[in-house]
Amino acid sequence: MKKRLLIALSFYCGVAYAQTKDYPIKPVSFTNVKLNDKFWTSRIETNRTVTIPASFARCENTGRVKNFEMAAARSGKFCTKFPFDDTDIYKTIEGASYSMAVHPDAKLDAYVDSLITIVGKAQEPDGYLYTARTIDPLHPHAWSGPERWVKENELSHELYNSGHMFEAAAAHYLATNKRNFLDIALRNADLLVKTFGPGKRHVAPGHEIVEMGLVRLYRITGKKEYLDLAKFFIDERGHRTYDKTSTDEWKNGMYWQDNEPVIAQEDAEGHAVRAMYLYSGMADVAALTGDKEYIAAIDKIWNNMVGKKIYVQGGIGAVPGGERFGADYELPNTTAYNETCAAIGDVFWNQRMFLLHGESKYIDVMEKVLYNGLISGVGLDGKTFFYTNAMQVTNGVTHHELEPERSGWFECSCCPTNMARFLPSLSGYMYAQKDNNVFVNLFIAGTANMEIGNKKVSIVQSNNYPWNGALSFAVTPETATNFAMHIRIPGWARAQAIPSDLYAFQNKSAAKISLKLNGKAVAYEVENGYAVINRQWTKGDNIQLNLPMEVKKVISNKALVDDKGKTALQRGPIMYCAEWKDNGGTVSNLAIPANATFKSVAEPNLLNGITVLKGEILSKTKGEAAKKVELTAIPYYSWANRGKGEMTVWFPEVNAAAK
Repeated sequence: MKKRLLIALSFYCGVAYAQTKDYPIKPVSFTNVKLNDKFWTSRIETNRTVTIPASFARCENTGRVKNFEMAAARSGKFCTKFPFDDTDIYKTIEGASYSMAVHPDAKLDAYVDSLITIVGKAQEPDGYLYTARTIDPLHPHAWSGPERWVKENELSHELYNSGHMFEAAAAHYLATNKRNFLDIALRNADLLVKTFGPGKRHVAPGHEIVEMGLVRLYRITGKKEYLDLAKFFIDERGHRTYDKTSTDEWKNGMYWQDNEPVIAQEDAEGHAVRAMYLYSGMADVAALTGDKEYIAAIDKIWNNMVGKKIYVQGGIGAVPGGERFGADYELPNTTAYNETCAAIGDVFWNQRMFLLHGESKYIDVMEKVLYNGLISGVGLDGKTFFYTNAMQVTNGVTHHELEPERSGWFECSCCPTNMARFLPSLSGYMYAQKDNNVFVNLFIAGTANMEIGNKKVSIVQSNNYPWNGALSFAVTPETATNFAMHIRIPGWARAQAIPSDLYAFQNKSAAKISLKLNGKAVAYEVENGYAVINRQWTKGDNIQLNLPMEVKKVISNKALVDDKGKTALQRGPIMYCAEWKDNGGTVSNLAIPANATFKSVAEPNLLNGITVLKGEILSKTKGEAAKKVELTAIPYYSWANRGKGEMTVWFPEVNAAAK
């Protein structure tokens, strides 16, 4: 039973019955991968010891827990700002559950159980659970509407709350084998099945995630009604009456991805977090039902996003008004929004796209997001955050309402709690299997254990990634075993800045990649971006892959007007920025000569250990001639950990003789 539960923590499996359809590729559960990676282990440990406790504490001292207590008493006044504040408790429980799955903690376990008891008492007899109404049904939150569900297609977030509860309850059950939270979730899910569907109430959820949550419950229980309802909610999109002539995305339905049926949608549009959860839910349902029209739609949408709507550091959702995607190529730097939750959702979606198609390009995008625009959302201290992730800060402030410095909490605190739930399961994105094929997707040091053809196999990664491209994979089967190792050759190592023409390296020649088996060059095939070695593996086999990490200048598609004539810097998967602290207090006056070269320098005592880039560039002060200065660039994710000041990702490129 314990083995089944641990395997089931990976989102695609864990059902005690036979499924006829599913993702053709299966991820290896994070519980089967033990990390000892310098880069990620410290972050996951900080999440366990700092972020999760701080999140629970803030749920208590901001009134989020009190809302549940008042709902249980059916008395009081909703005391936080948003009707979706319930989800901050759910998401933190989810993160704590993932953490406990690999790091048992009796004290945390007991605390989580105490919260679940509070949540359970707030649930109404028929399964409804939504504190913004239950506390005082005659005077619900202004976004909630006078009756259940009447504003669900817009702002009530009733189904959004349910979706996060389902995700959290599934994680808790699979980590602890306790049903206390799962039973609460199932009562709520059964209410949704009774309420919505053909011949019942129709709605396209205003903020998606209930679809993903219902799939999670389906995988655990085998109750097909949950999967059917997830598909029903997705198929409801595009049938509501909106003003199709309006350019206002709230009025034409685009903001909610509700302007067209999902199978007719071709562009990434609307609120970016909602979009990521919708496309992830579509992938889940497509995998489980074989719906090819869903797959065709999300393929087109992915191409649009990666080809026209993603920032160079992996951020998405450019427009502050509505936290949404803009038009094609609308990627301004001074007002870039890039919500952290959208980055996390982008990882969810790209993982699913890989599981459907088996192509490395999805992992290339996922890696870009992970190492740059996602972890930038949490400070190195684990308790300060960015809701938005800027591309440029001038004179200490951004040019709109975005944060020029990190905050401990937000009135809308979806991003900190989303980070808390995501990081503990990171190692579940490293490996995947399809029959006798093993995919190595992320380069993170640690030991993975899996079964191939009913034989136990361990793979030990040793590296100092992302700072060094020398990678080692010790393959140890229980007995001699035939299978194929598919090791991703990252796009950045193949002279591809992103799987589209949105960004490119100035130097388009690929560096020489070295791949050896047991110290000797080995023949391999390249398939979908993977180096494939198919052989009989025995104890002691070792693969050595060397990915040269040159400093590369990145340029943009000419359609990106804000980046015209500018250069960004990348080394390995890491995007760099210049911050005030290292460059004389200002960076808005810096320009990179066309012939400038850069070297990498390890700084083990700076920002928890980083590699910086140094090179001679030009500084121009108004009224003075340009002068040569040394640029120090730091990894983008690490900015804003030393106070408030200027930062930039893109630099004007000038002639070396510029005055």
